Amino acid sequence: MRTDTQSWPFRSVLVANRGEIAVRILCTVRALGLEGIVVYHAVDAATPAVKLADRAIEIHGDTPVAAYLDGARIIAAALATGAGAIHPGYGFLAENAAFARAVAKAGLIFVGPTPDAIDLMGDKITARAFVARSGFPVAPSAIEDEDPATFVERARDVGAPLLIKPAAGGGGKGMHIVRDLSQLETAIARARSEGQRYFGDGRLYAERYVENPRHIEVQVLGDAHGNVVHLHERECSVQRRFQKIVEEAPSPALSPGLRQTICETAAGIARSAGYRNAGTVEFVYGDGGFYFLEMNTRLQVEHPVTESTTGFDLVREQLRIAAGEALGYAQTEIPSRGHAFEFRIYAEDPARGFTPTTGPVLELCEPVGAGIRIDSGIATGQAITAAFDPMLAKLIVHGRDRAEAIERADRALADYVLLGCKTNIAFLRRLLRHPAFLAGEIHTGFLDMHPQIAAEPQPEAAVMERLLAAAALFTRPMRDAADAVPDLHAAMGAWRN
Repeated sequence: MRTDTQSWPFRSVLVANRGEIAVRILCTVRALGLEGIVVYHAVDAATPAVKLADRAIEIHGDTPVAAYLDGARIIAAALATGAGAIHPGYGFLAENAAFARAVAKAGLIFVGPTPDAIDLMGDKITARAFVARSGFPVAPSAIEDEDPATFVERARDVGAPLLIKPAAGGGGKGMHIVRDLSQLETAIARARSEGQRYFGDGRLYAERYVENPRHIEVQVLGDAHGNVVHLHERECSVQRRFQKIVEEAPSPALSPGLRQTICETAAGIARSAGYRNAGTVEFVYGDGGFYFLEMNTRLQVEHPVTESTTGFDLVREQLRIAAGEALGYAQTEIPSRGHAFEFRIYAEDPARGFTPTTGPVLELCEPVGAGIRIDSGIATGQAITAAFDPMLAKLIVHGRDRAEAIERADRALADYVLLGCKTNIAFLRRLLRHPAFLAGEIHTGFLDMHPQIAAEPQPEAAVMERLLAAAALFTRPMRDAADAVPDLHAAMGAWRN
């Protein structure tokens, strides 16, 4: 689809984010002939996003994260550079209704849903209540706001297992599974404390927890003219601590009929909410049924999976909608071709409980080939610190079918070189080769059920000895000793035979 930006109400876009998503957005902004501006904290001064942008504005904060959460400074940077729109990416301020309102008040365009839609669908409690009133399936639950004094009692009545969740935020933070109701009050106290710490909001709700469900989500788009479509589903069941690791499309679990039902349900929810711009409706699927989980009122980390199977550039669609354009296509015109995976590349050690790691990027060689895409925010020489989320890049692989996509992914992961800090690349190859994963038999408890995937394989003793010997030969003391001339021979001077 050809896009004419000459009539748009903005000619430049400020990206209020960092890392791979800032690079991703800037690529589309510049491809559209628009000016791309990015804000950055000093620790990100040498990153690819800063180098790619037409202009980069340094922002400050007590911590690097605080800088990217300072909406007032970001809006001031946009005004100072003449930016007409702000794209928040995901995380940080992307689902902050107050920030979206402040952007509009400053005379700028927020590339995302309306503040009212963020208030409605970005808050888990109000979203659940709205979805239930609209006649869509939700799990049995107890909402604290309805009657705080009886919340514990009502949660207990829902029955175990329970999932205690904060009303705000996402990314699995603050969530606690309760299988023993005697631990309910302890879990509520912990969830409330974490919700307050991570999101500044301690409100909670409890819902029936489906053991080992599948996590299905549907990409939706809506415009200001009342048009809403879905771009089919993704499956995000391979997770650790409620954080997604691998996403794929289409889901290997859904029949054609169920796929259509789930996707139409997601579009119906967005349509009922009068939703505008890109969003994702998430469902839990298990025992043959599904129910609404939450809606993410922003671009998702895993959006490239949908881009690979539909051919749509979702950032371009976001910008078109923000500029006031109609979608310009019907549901029947959105294809779903082949199979795609996304693998999140983290700076972490899976064998040590997925502990985040740090270090310099000493060598970076990214895989290339048919069906391979890399969304990355790092470069050789850059320091990986503990200041931000440990996700470094994303490997996206597309194939004619699931088998070909897996084959390409295995080859790409084998070719992926990132030296200087421990990553999860080898872990992803083990995961990819697991028989249950190959068969599509995955669920949100998959990694807990197969902990050996995270364990670092140990080489045989003889192999380890040879590796240690080779490493020792490259150390300075060993090389100095090998190169040294014994005193007796040195005393002979330059004598030659």
